[in-house]
Amino acid sequence: MNNNRFYGLVAVVAGLLIGGASIFAQDNNVTYVPTAENLEARQEFQDSKFGIFLHWGLYSMLAQGEWYMTNRNIDWQEYEKLASGFYPSRFDAAEWVAAIKASGAKYICFTSRHHEGFSMFDTQYSDFNIVDATPFGRDVIKELAEECHRQGIKLHFYYSHLDWRRDDYPQGRTGQGTGRAEGHGDWDSYYTFMNNQLTELLTNYGQIGAIWFDGFWDQPADFDWQIDEQYALIHRLQPACLIGNNHHSTPLPGEDIQIFERDQPGENTAGLSGQDISQLPLETCQTMNGMWGYKIEDQNYKSTKELIHYLVNTAGKNANLLLNIGPQPNGELPAAAVKRLKEIGDWMAVYGETIYGTRGGDIAPHDWGVSTRKGNRLFIHILNLDDDGLYLPLKAKVTDAKVFVDGTKVSYKQEQDGGILLKFAKVPDEIDYVIELTLKQ
Repeated sequence: MNNNRFYGLVAVVAGLLIGGASIFAQDNNVTYVPTAENLEARQEFQDSKFGIFLHWGLYSMLAQGEWYMTNRNIDWQEYEKLASGFYPSRFDAAEWVAAIKASGAKYICFTSRHHEGFSMFDTQYSDFNIVDATPFGRDVIKELAEECHRQGIKLHFYYSHLDWRRDDYPQGRTGQGTGRAEGHGDWDSYYTFMNNQLTELLTNYGQIGAIWFDGFWDQPADFDWQIDEQYALIHRLQPACLIGNNHHSTPLPGEDIQIFERDQPGENTAGLSGQDISQLPLETCQTMNGMWGYKIEDQNYKSTKELIHYLVNTAGKNANLLLNIGPQPNGELPAAAVKRLKEIGDWMAVYGETIYGTRGGDIAPHDWGVSTRKGNRLFIHILNLDDDGLYLPLKAKVTDAKVFVDGTKVSYKQEQDGGILLKFAKVPDEIDYVIELTLKQ
């Protein structure tokens, strides 16, 4: 994650989208066609609508966010010493997964290796990992994967394309003050290292829902990341595993989902998401407070109402919400985050049917709210309305209108222009006042 700092966009490489499936020619002239399992996984991903992002690594010990190493130009040999004191004694995978499942989230995306270069899993290809370099000595990804499979939550892996510590990673825009030798870089070595780790992640931890790449923006636009071969490796190891890349551009050939950072599709308030919207499944990632990794001063958590509104608005824009939590260095999820997970879960227990399995509805997003649709059921999510009536420019014929939560009939009138005028018994004052319309098929 780029911590609200924009280091340039990669050049846009146009992909051919047919029915939402990326098709591209690789160096070996073999055309990649997503498997049936992959296309099914894309639909399941879209149906899920809500996931939790977990940014956890050595940086949690400094409690200043995940970019502290490069922001403060910490020498990699000094930073490395953090590992000898990393002992998250209160980490409990079962508690984490249970709290996340209680929120209504359907998947977890965990930082397997962030830009600091520390691997949060047992890897043969670097001693700088949580098993070999720390007194904790446990593979937290193994424990998390086993618990996700046990509790029925999909597991995705964040994986950094860049590294602020390794000498073989070519110098990029970030990590310039971390003490590596001038002129460092051996791309062939680093590329092999990444692919070896990706093979471990997709071999040793069961079925993985997605690989979520980050760091593309660290190199010049003409840098060859050799993603064709890397993406082909992932799809070969697990055909149903989806690939997303947080490169702040339209999807590149071989990617299965499109990512938006800190903005919903079509918005660009953070300066990172101005790209065109593709036909691929969409996901927007957002923080619960202000940071991705744990920062001790950052208690500026969004209210539960704000978070529910963000989830609903994201669904109304036909996307998933990946909501971030930065676990503490002792292995616990922050209490404020757990509280919000429960409160979101209470809301989803009632209204989840209007979110899960839906697509963006017939009514475009407005200041008052959004719509989602499932079959011939159109859900009108009223988030901000100071009136007891609402006109909808809907062309389909409505056969029934009711308040979703209790089935109370809603008065409606089909206008001459084809739109519909709804009349409520009261001015909506709920977090989300949902009206269910049945459309004539």
